[in-house]
Amino acid sequence: QVQLVESGGGLVQAGGSLRLSCVASGSIFSINGMGWYRQAPGEQRELVAGVTRSGTANYADTVKGRFTISGDNAKTTVYLQMSSLKPEDTAVYYCHYSRRNYDYWGQGTQVTVSS
Repeated sequence: QVQLVESGGGLVQAGGSLRLSCVASGSIFSINGMGWYRQAPGEQRELVAGVTRSGTANYADTVKGRFTISGDNAKTTVYLQMSSLKPEDTAVYYCHYSRRNYDYWGQGTQVTVSS
C-alpha cells in the first residue's frame, strides 16, 4: 500500500505561482511512475505532469513551459511547481503513484485561480 498526502493548494490570482507537494508513505518501492492529475467541475480527470521511474518527465500541452514536476530520488516526495497560472488551471489536483499493477491517489488539493 502507498499513502499519498497533498498540500500546497489555495487561491491565487492569474499570473501567480503555487507549489504543490505530495508526501508518500508505505511501500515506496517498485514505483513505476509518479504524477499529478487534475479534475475541474464537470470535467474528466486529466494528466497534468508525470515522471517515470527513470526520471523522464512529460507534461500536458496546456501546462508546458509553466509547470515543472520534480521529486526526490527516494520517491517519497513529488512536487508540482506551477507558474503563470490561468483561471482555466482551476481544479482539484491529485497526486498519483503507479506501483506494479496498482494506482494510488491522494485526497486532492484545490487550486483556484482568480482572474
